[in-house]
Amino acid sequence: MSGGVDSSVVAGLLRRDGESVIGMTMQLWNQKRIPETAAEGATGRCCSLDDVYDARHVAQLLGIPYYVVNFEDRFEQQVVKPFVDEYLAGRTPIPCTLCNNFIKFDQFLEMAEGVGAREIATGHYAQLSWNAESGRWEMRRSVDRGKDQTYFLFGLKQEQLARTRFPLGGMEKTQVRELARELGIPTAAKPDSQEICFVPNGDYAAFIEGYFREQGIAQSATSGEIVTAEGKVVGEHSGVHHFTVGQRRGLGVAAAEPLYVISTEPATRRVVIGRSDDLLRASMGVKNVNWISIAAPATSIRAEVKIRNKHLAAPATLIPAPDASRVEVRFDEPQRAVTPGQAAVFYQGELVLGGGWIE
Repeated sequence: MSGGVDSSVVAGLLRRDGESVIGMTMQLWNQKRIPETAAEGATGRCCSLDDVYDARHVAQLLGIPYYVVNFEDRFEQQVVKPFVDEYLAGRTPIPCTLCNNFIKFDQFLEMAEGVGAREIATGHYAQLSWNAESGRWEMRRSVDRGKDQTYFLFGLKQEQLARTRFPLGGMEKTQVRELARELGIPTAAKPDSQEICFVPNGDYAAFIEGYFREQGIAQSATSGEIVTAEGKVVGEHSGVHHFTVGQRRGLGVAAAEPLYVISTEPATRRVVIGRSDDLLRASMGVKNVNWISIAAPATSIRAEVKIRNKHLAAPATLIPAPDASRVEVRFDEPQRAVTPGQAAVFYQGELVLGGGWIE
């Protein structure tokens, strides 16, 4: 229970249906640790005092036991530190997916088992069903496409899906808020959270620099040159972690046409910029692939591939590599701003085949 309307409605629905329910909030990050990234009035950030209060209040109204469980150490090791390392290595990480893989559907499942709960139920917008013929749990996009969260859930294993419920996957968000009002849940009109929970103001570079200062670690020099795709030096920058592929603003380079970050090269501390067409890629490698709704294919298959959460999935051919954990993706039409470190998630219509990390 995050304190938001979605998880509160899930608890209310299960309680109304006569289920034995325990509410739990995960304490993941102390929001006071990096004050320079604080956002005024931030809620829904997984750890704010207001959100814990809201979750506890909902649990009291529903008459269910409620606990706050502390996963701060695991969260820092499995989510925050990899986030910092990935940015400094020139990749753009997705901490929400890491949190799902290593905290919410791993440690949290273990915690649930420890208190005698057979399953966990969350407010994620996704749909699960059992396919008796294939013997697999299948994941599908949520009915509300605007709220669909399957992009962030590609790493879940069959054993995790077997003990998970997504009660909101078949609903529109407007229905969820209406249910909240019917159930008497006080967070019915609470706004949704938008940013990464531990960087509420969205300034990732400031967070990384603040984190190093807090840890007393001397950050390696990351400043360097801004160069064109042809290698011409056109400027300087204060750190590669300030840039991500596809970025246009904040380059500090005057030009007659819009310029974008094409790549970052931490080893040489160079940021490569170019025109919009330079961002197009016809293929990409995907590593650490997790197959959900199907077994790992032995031959090429067709799919639609999302390379960002808001990206319109693009038709492509998936070609299995000799290493079973890798796939080559060949797009029908070149895609813009394929970003190392982001997720690539594979779909066939509504069905989520699986996904992995862009190399």
